[in-house]
Amino acid sequence: MNTNNLLLIFTRNPELGKCKTRLAATIGDKAALNIYNFLLEHTYSITHKLACHKQVWYSEDIWENDIWDATFFEKKLQKGETLGDRMALAFKKGFAAGFHRIVIIGSDMFDLSDRDIEGAFHKLLENDFVIGPAEDGGYYLLGMNTYNEDIFKNKQWGTDSVLQSTLKDITNDSCVLLEERNDIDLYDDIKDIDAFQPFLKNHKE
Repeated sequence: MNTNNLLLIFTRNPELGKCKTRLAATIGDKAALNIYNFLLEHTYSITHKLACHKQVWYSEDIWENDIWDATFFEKKLQKGETLGDRMALAFKKGFAAGFHRIVIIGSDMFDLSDRDIEGAFHKLLENDFVIGPAEDGGYYLLGMNTYNEDIFKNKQWGTDSVLQSTLKDITNDSCVLLEERNDIDLYDDIKDIDAFQPFLKNHKE
């Protein structure tokens, strides 16, 4: 295991009516929760064998007996008013603990593999930042080898301005962009993907 690398996984507690709310507005709370659990299983499958230290950061409460096996994942609780505050704290604590390269992902990216994450850590050997742009104008992955607090401040989280605003904060550092990917927020993000069809069989457009 590379003890210098830390993977942060930000997750929402999978509770009915509290996750994938924009998706749920179209397909209902139950189907949205089932899809979110499916995405959690995918994230677990691509991360639990990675040769790095791994932390799962919960949105509400730390669940002891869930998909995130404590054998592979250290469990933490997110704290802060905004997503930026919560991510900043996780990165700050990671660097304070002695990690050299830190990458953060969400827990709901179907279009993500273990190789993508390994590649991000590899790029941090020669670059200060690595970012995976999302099609909606945000990002699905962020990595750095030196803490930069500015990239977590003054952002309109959840809007299409996040990526460009972030890039403006790191103009003096070396940054590499990964392939643009689609994250799962809306019905249109999944309606044509075969893996999600079992969850949509009762949905009519």
